[in-house]
Amino acid sequence: MEQYVSLTIDGAKIRVPKGTAVLDAALDYGICIPHLCHVRGLTPIGACRLCIVEVFKNGQSKVTASCTLEVEEGMRILAHSEKILKARKNIAEMLVAEAPNSRAIQDIAVRCGVKSVRYPFRHENCVLCGRCVRACDEIWQSKSLGFVGRGLARTVRLPFDVRPDYCKKCNYCIDLCPMTITPCPGPMKKGNEALCGLCESQLSMSENFPDSCVDCRLGEGFGCARK
Repeated sequence: MEQYVSLTIDGAKIRVPKGTAVLDAALDYGICIPHLCHVRGLTPIGACRLCIVEVFKNGQSKVTASCTLEVEEGMRILAHSEKILKARKNIAEMLVAEAPNSRAIQDIAVRCGVKSVRYPFRHENCVLCGRCVRACDEIWQSKSLGFVGRGLARTVRLPFDVRPDYCKKCNYCIDLCPMTITPCPGPMKKGNEALCGLCESQLSMSENFPDSCVDCRLGEGFGCARK
């Protein structure tokens, strides 16, 4: 028989199966926690850090990624505290500076309250979210993609930059990539990068309820777990 645990997220009491990730539990109950690298069913890696939450235990709080955090009985979580919102906004700002040609990232930045970008735009075509690598390995069991290098030199590559015979050519890696959907005005050329912000009006109904999922169209086509 499946075991359940009870916890609170932003004051809402919820009950979910033991072993559930805090992020999935929140989304299932309509509490919107922005995220990028997480795909339900794939091993969580906490790469993007957008889904950070504040966990309270023994009178102390700790900030951690909610996709890698499993629920516990009596756990108290704040997903939209002042500390979390400030940190999440900064993370989203850095992401959109890194890859402004992703509609998914542009929309997440707007959802996190980013109004301007203080960091230099880098125009990268990969943010190392690992969605493609994990899907290739865990869903299709192909292992055609992998991480190569460390730190700033880390990239996602094919073995020896050659498509192997065991690649199933499913294109699922492309479907999951946040870089495959360009901003609504179209691709930005290097040197002309900017914060799009065209979807900001979609958030008007959530101004008084920032923790609630409003079934918005932000990142449509990218596959929000709540959507």
